[in-house]
Amino acid sequence: MLQTDIRYTKLRWLLTLVGLLLYVGDIWTDIGLSIKYLLDGQYICSALTFSFVLAGLLVTQIFSHVWYEDDLEDALMNPRGQATVLGMSRCKLVVFHLCGAGIFTRYYHLLKSGFKVVWNLTASLNQEERKEAHHRLFCQATDLSMLKLFEAFLESAPQLLVQIYMEQHSHRSFSMVFSCLNIVWALVDYRRCLRRSLPHIQQMPSGLPTLIYLLYKLCTISSHILGYSLLLILTPYCVIALVAILWLLGTMWSHVLGTNFCSTRRHEFVYRTVVGFILTFTFFNVKGQDTRIEMIVYYFLYSLINMTSPLLLALLKPEVRTETFFFVIGGVIFGTSILGLVFLVLYYHLLHPREERRQADEVDESGKQTEATGRMNNFLQP
Repeated sequence: MLQTDIRYTKLRWLLTLVGLLLYVGDIWTDIGLSIKYLLDGQYICSALTFSFVLAGLLVTQIFSHVWYEDDLEDALMNPRGQATVLGMSRCKLVVFHLCGAGIFTRYYHLLKSGFKVVWNLTASLNQEERKEAHHRLFCQATDLSMLKLFEAFLESAPQLLVQIYMEQHSHRSFSMVFSCLNIVWALVDYRRCLRRSLPHIQQMPSGLPTLIYLLYKLCTISSHILGYSLLLILTPYCVIALVAILWLLGTMWSHVLGTNFCSTRRHEFVYRTVVGFILTFTFFNVKGQDTRIEMIVYYFLYSLINMTSPLLLALLKPEVRTETFFFVIGGVIFGTSILGLVFLVLYYHLLHPREERRQADEVDESGKQTEATGRMNNFLQP
């Protein structure tokens, strides 16, 4: 059954607030950890941690500003053709994003607009206008969730890898918890918002399907990061080379598919490089089409890396065989890899919403594709 009456509920508004708190907590704990590394004389780890924060911040500001500019031309987000979007001029948009406040600006407007709608402060609107207001909120939420997804894999995922490596020497689990929560939250929130923002797509059911999807992503990503961490113990150059190769393959795959996510070629190039980096940690459908074969190939390579990393470490560094952490991490990698694949098969065979797919480039009633809907249609998972 397709969606006919999507509503931005009070629970959704509260979850948006929770997402903001997790985002702030993740950023501040990582900055604090970078300072702690610096004071402890771990200069490389400090520089890496801070670099990951800056990379995530820079990329999200770029895309956030570009999407705001696109929204000025969007009939849904700017129906009156005004020179401002959500009350902000182009000059204000530039200043906010140069100050690194793009995501905070989006959170502010989403929470403000959502509060008015879900607490019935828009009683003067008729049914059609109220329905459009709810849909507009989900479009804003989806843009925000995409940015959070980029930030999670550019900052939280590599930072989590560094933290796991350093955990062998000292306890810094507080920041690890925030990084892990930020990644999982970003994935689930993105998928739910995306499906709800597209009226012709069935929304992701709450309860068991959401839980199974969360466990699938949590197990596959955590096992992959742990596999990388064992190779990091072997030699950092090994991980750098492997991630560089996987990133290059993922980026090339995006180019071959001919993704059409951005309105300009240079931004599309940045988008494809970001997607290539995301693919080093988890599978992502970058074109909104059937990807069964690609997913099988991806998770075959994923399993190969996860299973061979403990073996390589044991063969090339025999002294680790007597270490408790080696058996614990090796067992966790094996167990979560198997569980992740089981949850993957369970979700896509039994719980994934089924629908007749329409064209990826969805158009509105006037025949013109809106920028917000265009972004969403070109970034669907299978």
